[in-house]
Amino acid sequence: MNFADRLKQLPSASHLAALQLLGADGQVLATIENKPGQTGSLVVYAALAALYGGQITPAAASLGLEWYAEHVADARAFPGKHPNIDRLLAWAQGSERFAVRTVAV
Repeated sequence: MNFADRLKQLPSASHLAALQLLGADGQVLATIENKPGQTGSLVVYAALAALYGGQITPAAASLGLEWYAEHVADARAFPGKHPNIDRLLAWAQGSERFAVRTVAV
């Protein structure tokens, strides 16, 4: 399934202004905003957090890579072009869990 079709199956994130990814120390590592160019990633990360108890685990990161579908190959070929995919590529190989904090509209 391609990315656009996958997004249609995931829950809407229209109620979110942003999503913050937190390190073990509670510091914000990254923010994904509900704006053009980031909305798809917001939907993916919000759905993963919902499935994995408010965290992005290595298993969640692996599933997220499946959901990003055709964009993963492009991210691998051009590191830095897709930072939200780059993050999941790294996290899928690790053992850490990253908390997710949602920011309502």
